[in-house]
Amino acid sequence: MPDTQLLVDAHHHVWDLDVRPQHWLDEPGHGPIRRTLGTADLRTAATATVAGRRLGRTVLVQCVTSVDETREFLALADSDPLVGAVVGWADLTSPAIGDVLDALRAGPGGGHLRAVRHLVQGESDAAWLQQPPVERGLRAVADRGLGYDLLIRSHQFAQAIHLAERLPGLPLVLDHAGKPPIAQQDLGDWERGVRRLASHPQVRCKVSGLVTEADHEKWTVDDLRPVWEVLLAAFGPDRLMFGSDWPVCVLAGGWNRWAAAVEELLAGCSAAETEAVLAGTATAFYRLDLDPDQGKEGTPCS
Repeated sequence: MPDTQLLVDAHHHVWDLDVRPQHWLDEPGHGPIRRTLGTADLRTAATATVAGRRLGRTVLVQCVTSVDETREFLALADSDPLVGAVVGWADLTSPAIGDVLDALRAGPGGGHLRAVRHLVQGESDAAWLQQPPVERGLRAVADRGLGYDLLIRSHQFAQAIHLAERLPGLPLVLDHAGKPPIAQQDLGDWERGVRRLASHPQVRCKVSGLVTEADHEKWTVDDLRPVWEVLLAAFGPDRLMFGSDWPVCVLAGGWNRWAAAVEELLAGCSAAETEAVLAGTATAFYRLDLDPDQGKEGTPCS
């Protein structure tokens, strides 16, 4: 029987700087994570429980725009039982996107590819997701039963909402809750965007990345609570999933401190609601196998 008390971390990263530099780590303030970090380091860092659950399965998410990185992540998922799924990268604008996705799925660990992501937050085009080549690429993603991770900021909700309207058959998950400007304490535009996006039933949301949008040194659970309350009202627990954004969360307290904050935010939720946020939603979206005695190969999300 699967262990229903496992905690699923639906969003984390790894990187080996000897294999692939992460140039974004050269930015000021990233010194604490400017080193090679892998799943062994995650196991060492993630010692806390959330609602009595210990980390048992994760979703590994792309860092850079590299198909080679995606291949490496798929191979890692094939060899490390902690990693249950991979969110990879492929050039959505390429006419060959379908062939690239097929090759990734046919390669080592390809059964773990469950979604793709692009760093839309860094695109200056306010309608990047509506570019015809991008939409064609996203249709190829949907046609293969894969999902799409939305990485946007508050000012980019309009294009995410338009995407949800145009491609209702593409499963979407909003990374880091759309990066609410917690430190600025100005959540109005963000809340309106979240509620409009959440009106589309194919959209899920990761409760992740919040602490790095708050004051890294001084944040408290009370700073996060207004965001949590909006997410809970907009999506409901059955469409929310816990994610750590490790090791980026190290910049604002680390995995265990974030886990403690989530446990406090979940106070008052029922057992079923807690199960959804901590395991159920991510398990369904990314088609995770929570039984350690079963094989790791699975089918893409649909």
